[in-house]
Amino acid sequence: MTDYSSLLLDAVNCAQEAGKIHLYYFRKGNFAIQAKHGNESDIVTSADKAAEQHIINFIHSHYPTHSILSEESGEEVGDAPFQWVIDPLDGTTNFSMGLPEFSVSIGIKHHGTTVVGVVYAPYLGELFHAVKGEGAFLNGERIACGAKQSLDSCVAATGFPVDKDRTLDNNLDNVTRILPHLRGIRRLGSAAVDISYVAAGFLDAYWELNLHEWDVCAGLLIAQEAGAQFHHFRRDRNISVLVASPGVSALLLPLLSTTPAGT
Repeated sequence: MTDYSSLLLDAVNCAQEAGKIHLYYFRKGNFAIQAKHGNESDIVTSADKAAEQHIINFIHSHYPTHSILSEESGEEVGDAPFQWVIDPLDGTTNFSMGLPEFSVSIGIKHHGTTVVGVVYAPYLGELFHAVKGEGAFLNGERIACGAKQSLDSCVAATGFPVDKDRTLDNNLDNVTRILPHLRGIRRLGSAAVDISYVAAGFLDAYWELNLHEWDVCAGLLIAQEAGAQFHHFRRDRNISVLVASPGVSALLLPLLSTTPAGT
């Protein structure tokens, strides 16, 4: 069995250093904001780019044979057995507005299977991590998902796709159908944090449409190691996933649309 402990330590170190970069810019007004592809709902900041560059430089220096998939710079193509999947700043809209729910997400895959996951929310001081088969942790303490068996006491989180200006397939149909069954719905703004909160039992469920591998890679391992389940409820909208504790997952999954809104 491969020992992934050194990879975990390095991923944690990278996440913490990226978090320092986040905080250097956060609420300081000292960063530039750019819209991606002219879409004001999909933005990148100087902090995203600086954090990403730090992590990539570390990987190139310490793991030159590993491949990288990162949100801002794309994929470094290769057939390396190890791949780092990075979202250098998940929750950029929150970050740009001075809201504290943002994170850095680092997942490491070995032969296509995620074996290390780290999600660090620096302003909140929350570091989630997991190694495959070894459980999930928050700031060094083991965590487990919730155990609810009914929806009426559940709080779930969701989000809305960045292409909501170009399609009616924007998740509102799911919200309308699910909201009456729950105690409440939250929109926190960082998929990696949302998924990690399901792992810790702070949320009972989370679902979203049109995510990408860098949004979910680390978080899904953390959730799975904490006993949560995840299901891809759509195959036509990139990664569209439900993450929930087992009892809640079985109740929510039938309520999520598996086809585009209006069809």
